[in-house]
Amino acid sequence: MERVGLRGVTVFRRALDAAEQAALLGEVRDIARAAPMFHPVTRWGKEMSVKMTSAGEFGWVSDRRGYRYERRHPSGVAWPPIPPTILQLWDRFAPGMRAPECCLVNFYGEGARMGLHQDRDEADFSQPVVSVSLGDEALFRVGNIERGGKTESLWLKSGDVVVIGGAARLVHHGVDRIRFRSSTLLPEGGRINLTLRVVT
Repeated sequence: MERVGLRGVTVFRRALDAAEQAALLGEVRDIARAAPMFHPVTRWGKEMSVKMTSAGEFGWVSDRRGYRYERRHPSGVAWPPIPPTILQLWDRFAPGMRAPECCLVNFYGEGARMGLHQDRDEADFSQPVVSVSLGDEALFRVGNIERGGKTESLWLKSGDVVVIGGAARLVHHGVDRIRFRSSTLLPEGGRINLTLRVVT
């Protein structure tokens, strides 16, 4: 495992081996069966290119009412619990922090992206966000706490783990594009990103 710094964000290269990635993929499929993936829309009614679901006490949703955490899936069902194998990753990469209350699951299909944004819907910015990449490679871009200015990018690969915390907790970050079918983890291609967060 190699540790790389990117504008205060820590990237752990090859943090998860093939067996760990396959096990996580199975957990994600269980989550999606309990709380199906959906396309959120922005405040302006535009559908996001990324599909999402969540596990934990809270799930992240977006619609014309804005971006927020909710205790239930848009269908009305409760979010499934965060699987123990995913919780173990939090303990490994965010030791000593409060237990995560949300595991947001993003699926990037061909052409999907995520614009530069801050993770600021949480109440306690002393707690980090831990992000796990599975499947196709993604061009991850990190900017500044304020909008604008220079940014830096690197390609995240399947099994990489990113920790956004400390002084970099509110940096703008996003995914410019994925290399579709660059990984064999998902038979039909695509990227799954798990982000663990403390909400309250």
